[in-house]
Amino acid sequence: MGRGKIEIKRIENSSNRQVTYSKRRNGIIKKAKEITVLCDAKVSLVIFGSSGKMHEYCSPSTTLVDLLDKYHKQSGKRLWDAKHENLSNEIDRIKKENDSMQIELRHLKGEDITSLHHKELLALEKALENGLVGVREKQMDYYRMKEKNNKILEDEGKRLSFILQQQEMAIEEDAREMENAYHQQKLREYSSQIPFAFRVQPIQPNLQERM
Repeated sequence: MGRGKIEIKRIENSSNRQVTYSKRRNGIIKKAKEITVLCDAKVSLVIFGSSGKMHEYCSPSTTLVDLLDKYHKQSGKRLWDAKHENLSNEIDRIKKENDSMQIELRHLKGEDITSLHHKELLALEKALENGLVGVREKQMDYYRMKEKNNKILEDEGKRLSFILQQQEMAIEEDAREMENAYHQQKLREYSSQIPFAFRVQPIQPNLQERM
């Protein structure tokens, strides 16, 4: 007894719909892998579920971009608008410019110059001379800046040395004043301890000579 025919319509129950989507998605991806291996076909598969989550598969021997370009050429349909075409052209231009700069850089390093013509070699020599002049100017700017900084550091060192010398002189002066004050204090203390009879008396006239 065969299976009954299933009517193809949207599954209303969200849980059943999600289960069916998961099973059918895995089955489609499996078939894509099988036809890639069995038939050496190039397959690209992109699936978006109702939740927006994306699942994809692409044959290992190609890429999605290559398949889309091939589809574009064979079908004649425009897959990219003018904005994307301009962006693609700009990317190609930047790539070519980068390749040209890489070649020029190798030439400046002295590499791959055997195939250059006389005029190209003269232009390369001129570019090197201009670069050398620029390097020398930058070097002189560096030396001038270094000398300026050294002069600033030297002046600052002299200023700090002068300030330090002034502070040392002030400290020495304070120390001398403190020492003098200490000696004077000691002298006063010593004088106060000497008995009155031993103190130096002022010279008095001889009383007998007066009589």
